[in-house]
Amino acid sequence: MAAENGGREQGGVAGKRVLLTGATNGIGLAAARELGQRGALLTLVARDRERGEAAVREVASVSQDGAQPDLLLADLASQAEVRRLAEEALSRYERIDVLANNAGAMFRQRTLTEKGIELTWALNHLAPFLLTALLRERLEESAPARVVTTASDAHKGARIPFDDMSAERSYSRSGFGRYGETKLANILFTAELGRRLEGTGVNAYCFHPGLVASGFNHNNGAMMGTLMLLARPISRSPERGARTLVWLAESAAVQEETGGYYADEHRATPSREAQDMEAAGRLWELSEAQTQAFGAGA
Repeated sequence: MAAENGGREQGGVAGKRVLLTGATNGIGLAAARELGQRGALLTLVARDRERGEAAVREVASVSQDGAQPDLLLADLASQAEVRRLAEEALSRYERIDVLANNAGAMFRQRTLTEKGIELTWALNHLAPFLLTALLRERLEESAPARVVTTASDAHKGARIPFDDMSAERSYSRSGFGRYGETKLANILFTAELGRRLEGTGVNAYCFHPGLVASGFNHNNGAMMGTLMLLARPISRSPERGARTLVWLAESAAVQEETGGYYADEHRATPSREAQDMEAAGRLWELSEAQTQAFGAGA
């Protein structure tokens, strides 16, 4: 990836603490490798210890001076584990300069978490909402700081189902419709977060990585795995998919912007539903209620 960057900025994250979720494969691992090469102080969040330790070794092998990332473990679909993760991060780090909310998945079958929340919603939207809320004060203390969330053009055509938040009636057979709703939620969350953090020195961004050849959606059975393999010829590499994440984490070009949606290192225009700030405010209040994220609405 470094070789592809040409004349773009180098070293913008050197010496800065970057906490990255979903870091064991795909664009998360590719971003970790690039950020490590640029001298970031990395904290990788993984659900599985073995895969997390493998990612740490891989990133350390390409990082400046062989620096080894920290590894924190958490199943982000569990709010209890998100809270434990935040507590551990706060106890370890006096500064958090970049929070990269990258973890996410699509599930073919509707499943509920231990709190009775639909799993896709819990992992893709509520986890970044809650983690950001819990780390908000530390991010503000570390300003200038950034929150970067992985969204997707899959949001187009989606609406937030305020009358069916558990997707009891609307869960599609493939799970793609629900995935699109969570990606719309990521964009609305970013817009509202940017508004609420205005003047604090903490900027919020989200981005579309493109169709990436990775392990995404291979958890949904042989048919979905086959479809993803068939899409490989038109897919971009994880390194290419991660490029906008890295750019948003460090680029001076966006330091005066907040709340926006990006693709291929440019500001992009999301769907009309993703620009609805009334829906963004309503979603924020709902997310506070679902996570009991005290202080998130301040």
